[in-house]
Amino acid sequence: MTIPNPEQRAPIATPFAPPPASSSASTSASSSEPPPARTGTAGLLVAVTVGTLVSVGLGVYGRAHEAAFFAVSIAGFSSGTAAKAWLATGAFVLVLVQLGSAMVMYGRFPGVRAPSWIGGLHRWSGRAAVLLTVPVAVHCLYALGFQDGSPRVLLHSLFGCFFYGAFVAKMLVLNRPGSPRWSLPVLGGALFTALVALWLTSSLWFFTTSGLTF
Repeated sequence: MTIPNPEQRAPIATPFAPPPASSSASTSASSSEPPPARTGTAGLLVAVTVGTLVSVGLGVYGRAHEAAFFAVSIAGFSSGTAAKAWLATGAFVLVLVQLGSAMVMYGRFPGVRAPSWIGGLHRWSGRAAVLLTVPVAVHCLYALGFQDGSPRVLLHSLFGCFFYGAFVAKMLVLNRPGSPRWSLPVLGGALFTALVALWLTSSLWFFTTSGLTF
């Protein structure tokens, strides 16, 4: 006859003792939820895909659409082309503000602390810049279409389509906090590059050929 060891007795359950964790339940719960990095990457791919479709769609529409060749007259400007040149210049200045505010927020200026209002300045300057490009883009797309008569015109058409695709992709990434940290700076840099290229191939060309006319 063996005497049971007191240390090997089953533990007595108390009413306040928490129930033992089920390893199988926790394992199944953790396995059913995808890692944040994987979901963030998937969201980024979706955003880039949608932005690409927007860019291609604009290009296809501009190419297939029959150009109307109408001019828009805005009070205070001598011609519709002059109005477009100055609207694009306003957007170009605002995108420079966007670049500077982003560099302040990311700490790219040593010794400069980001003030509390820098985030609002960054957001509203970007919104205003895109808003200024809308009438220009509508006129270019509907009245002129996708043109390729010269290298300058072809680059302008390509960057115009690319700009709005990058804008859509960035807006979609902003709504997904799990996206990779590098995605917003990359998409913002793509937007900046596209708008600078648009200004160089349109407004700067107009000012160098026609002068600083309104």
